[in-house]
This record gives sequence, structure tokens and C-alpha cells, in this order.
Amino acid sequence: MTTPVIRTLDPSSAHLFHDLPDPLGLSERHRTTHFRPDWRRVALRDGRPVARAAWWARAEDPAPLVINWFDVAEGEEAAGAELLRTAPWTTPELELDLPPGWRDDPALAAAVATRTAAARLAGYEPLVERFIYRWTPDLGLPEQPGRLEFTPEPDDEVFLDALRRIHSVTLDAHARRAIEKGGVELAAREELDFFHWCPSPREWWRVARTPEGEIAGIHVPARNPSGPCVGFIGVVPGQRGHGYAYDLLADCTRFLAAEGADFIAAATDQGNFPMAAHFTTAGYPVVRERVNFWADGAPAG
Repeated sequence: MTTPVIRTLDPSSAHLFHDLPDPLGLSERHRTTHFRPDWRRVALRDGRPVARAAWWARAEDPAPLVINWFDVAEGEEAAGAELLRTAPWTTPELELDLPPGWRDDPALAAAVATRTAAARLAGYEPLVERFIYRWTPDLGLPEQPGRLEFTPEPDDEVFLDALRRIHSVTLDAHARRAIEKGGVELAAREELDFFHWCPSPREWWRVARTPEGEIAGIHVPARNPSGPCVGFIGVVPGQRGHGYAYDLLADCTRFLAAEGADFIAAATDQGNFPMAAHFTTAGYPVVRERVNFWADGAPAG
């Protein structure tokens, strides 16, 4: 067997990226995603692609933030790992988007196992499995219980304080990873940095208060580079147990719909059973699943 050739693509060779079977349906998943040609790489064996990966960020970002397309032909796990290991960028996160219920399909499960093995060979380990949602206006607006008052808040410190409280007790795997690395402060600041990274207006962020004026939580209606999304939903610990996360989600949905959103993307960890239930109640269908992988430091060389 010949040694694979790793190639970073350019406009003249971009077609090579699509010369590989697509059992996970990633071509349709990323139909509207913009990838820079030079942030896409393939592993070629005898001139034929046997693995591919695409790195992604905003067009104005100087370096990619995440690998969100990774495909490996069966039996080519080593080539897939080499493709990731030799990348000129250090990207700690890899996303593997999957059809809903993929575990029930033996062919899909085998394809996921191949890609997981390749990612692990490159130093990435599974962090969390997530549900990916997509609301559209034909599904109807969720009912708003009217128990909380939602207002804009220009002071970042108010949001940062709320994030510290929310992440002090959290089910979110990304926040827990940040807490293990740098405490609740790091988790809160990473979240705030993400809010600012989104190209949507800062004025959209909302604080939710009880009739007594106490902060119950926050939500961030947002737009990421792909379109409208639920940027964040969080209830502070002292206000949990009332189902307020649904109120936050309903208000966030109605806010974005009023801004003209023709769809709203959202996601939550599969282990966050309360939030997943709220998405179901609010009328958000699961359209994909996702396994998030993480590599602390550079991928294994």
C-alpha cells in the first residue's frame, strides 16, 4: 500500500474535497457553510481521496476555530489521523455531525466508529454528544408563560456575574471543561467572549427578572455566521426548579422571529435532560446529532 499524500487545497484543487463517499450526509449539512479553500485538506492514496477535513471560522478570523467536517474511508483511520496531526493550525475542537438516530443504523454506526478511531489516533477524545435543533415559523411560536420580565442590559458585568452563578452548577460539558482548566471565571469569560464573537447586535442580549426584581437568568438571541441561533439559555441556581429555562427559550424564539428569522438553530448536550425537554416543549425538532471531540494542546504528533 502506498503512503498517503496530504494536500492542502486551493481553488484549482478544491474539487478533490468532494471525491469521497458521504455516508453521514455532510455535504447537505454544510450546503450553505462557507469554507476557505486553503482551510480544507485531503489525504490522497494513489491519487484518490481517502480522508478529508475542513476547518472553519468567520471569514474575518485569522485562524480556524473548529474542524467541522471530517470524513475517513473505511480502513483509512491512520491516514485520517495524519491529516489532522499535520495541519498547520492548532484547533482543539472537532465536530462530527450525524443523522438523528445514527446508532440504530449499522452502516452509520460503522462510519462513525471509523471517524472516531481516526480522531482518537490524532489525539482528540469525545467530549460530549449534542442534539442539534432547527425551528422554522411553520412550527408555530412557543407560548410565553409571562412569569418573567425580559429587558436589555448594557453592562457586561451583569451578564458576567450571571454567567459565574449559572456555571457554578452546570450540566454543560464545555463549561465543565473550562472549569476544570481555569475555574468558573474562565467558563464565564469564554461564554461572554462567544457572545461578543457573534455578529448579532449587543442590544439583543436579555436579562430575565422575577416580579420581585431578582435575576432569574439570561438569554442571548444571536446570529452566528450561518444565521439566527439561540446563543445561550441559563437560569441562576437559586431560581431553578420552576422551569424558567422554557420561559427564556420561548422569549428568545419570539425575539428572533420578530427580527425576521426564517429559521433558528440551537443545540444542547444530550445529557442535559431538562433543557432537551424544554426544546421539545417549545417545538424545536432534532435535525442532527453531534459528537464534539476535544484535544488539550496540539493534536498528537
